[in-house]
Amino acid sequence: MTRRAPVMTHVFLLVGGVAWLYPFLWTLGSSLKSTDEFFGRGLDPLPGTPLWSNYAQAWQGASFGQYFLNTLTITVATVLITLLVTAMAGYTLARTEFPGKGLVLVAVAATVFLPHGYTIIPIFDIMDGLGLLNSLWSIIIVQSAGGIVFGTFLFMGYFRAIDRALEDAARVDGANFHQVFWRIMLPLAGPMLATVGLFTAISAWNSFFIPLVFTLARPELRTLGVGMYAFIGENSTDWTLLCAGSVITLAPIIAIFLVLQRFFVNGLAGAVKQ
Repeated sequence: MTRRAPVMTHVFLLVGGVAWLYPFLWTLGSSLKSTDEFFGRGLDPLPGTPLWSNYAQAWQGASFGQYFLNTLTITVATVLITLLVTAMAGYTLARTEFPGKGLVLVAVAATVFLPHGYTIIPIFDIMDGLGLLNSLWSIIIVQSAGGIVFGTFLFMGYFRAIDRALEDAARVDGANFHQVFWRIMLPLAGPMLATVGLFTAISAWNSFFIPLVFTLARPELRTLGVGMYAFIGENSTDWTLLCAGSVITLAPIIAIFLVLQRFFVNGLAGAVKQ
């Protein structure tokens, strides 16, 4: 019984992994099918004769070139802003004490549970008042603000796990609070920078609701997620090109995860270490 338990566990995990990956594998295979094959093969993920031209048609037919550039711009800017703000806020909260700190942390954490539907109207009014509607900056600012709380708490946990002796040694050498952060603590937070950056990049790249709301009057500013609607018509949907567009949209973020996965795991381990 004891020997069979690990085998059953591995079988269960293998079956679960295949079930988890199957929708993506089916989408990947369907992106290479013809329309007849798509409906004729059903749930079979393997195409008969791969049609690589589907990707070229999806890229050109839905203006994916412009949408890709918009998405890349928004993602890069959002990641940089989020990392800068959350790293500074996390270090400050981890290493300083002030009256009401616990209450502030609870109030800030509570905002994570607010649905986007309840906050989109005041956010829309704020962007309108700032004159930023129908611009990439409105999406960048809103996306950055949405990830600040989560990233701040991750950085706070990571900095708390670092030995204070490093900071004390730097202060003995004459470094002030800001110099300790920029020259010592931030370079040590490489794994957490990768972790928060990856979370933020995934969120910004895959975001649909916010880019949709803030680009209604300017379709040329749409992102890849919103641009997928180009394949959905009033009376019909081009499913094969929709699958090809989905693969194009997912490929960059999968590549980024594969490159940063080692830092991602190390960052999470450091954040939860007490």
